[in-house]
Amino acid sequence: MSLIPNFAMLGSGPTVLMLHDADTDHLGFAPQVELLASQGYRAIAWDMPGYHANPPPYGGYSLKALAATADGLLEALKIGRAHIVGHGMGAMVAAELALRHPTRVRSLTLVAGGPALEADSQQHWVQTRQQLLAQCQQQASTEAVQMQRFAELLVQLQSGQQALPEGLQLARHAITQIQPLAYGRMLEMLAGPSTLAERLPHLSQRCLLVSGGQDVCMPPQRMQALADQLPDARHARLEGVGHWPQLESPDAFEGLLLDFLATQRATVH
Repeated sequence: MSLIPNFAMLGSGPTVLMLHDADTDHLGFAPQVELLASQGYRAIAWDMPGYHANPPPYGGYSLKALAATADGLLEALKIGRAHIVGHGMGAMVAAELALRHPTRVRSLTLVAGGPALEADSQQHWVQTRQQLLAQCQQQASTEAVQMQRFAELLVQLQSGQQALPEGLQLARHAITQIQPLAYGRMLEMLAGPSTLAERLPHLSQRCLLVSGGQDVCMPPQRMQALADQLPDARHARLEGVGHWPQLESPDAFEGLLLDFLATQRATVH
């Protein structure tokens, strides 16, 4: 049995489980944990295996194993069903969880992420990160300084012109907490083959997709293409925002999320 990962939890009510990107940890959803708890939800933001204080998984990463870990966390907390919110790579884990455990997932919110419908596009942003990380590792002798430089470069590359400065500062801080070894293994997984994109039409849950209008990693056109593959989905684009909509424009993002979740509250939980 896999170890239960660390998580932050606040509030009571219908559960919203938030799965962070490869580039952050639970802090990538820190504003939303407090907001959702104040609005009558039980908000949970996890740290993936290998992130924060969690040990990395044996044998490398896989979407199947990450989805199983997320399911195991809900099981350990005795949560039957939950709304799942995934950002970046966490959106891929969210979709995998919904496909493998459909009765567990009430709704899906995919933020600036999901499986690439074109393999070349995913390879491009994976290689960009690998090159940036290698550059920082060559220029600094300690992991702490390496990740500080990496955070500065990545946030500069992937944020939007209208991003909230405090949100970008939180993104940079979260990136500095990443273990380089775990991050490298995560990128290796993302560079490998996946059948997730071709299974998307089998998703049965209602889906909200949110993109940043200036996201160079997962541009809004690709998010719209993903939405077009899903049976019941809508796509919302936040202008002036890059790869971290929930941090760069939290008020606009949270308005979209709360409206979407409100449409599900009449269902049994």
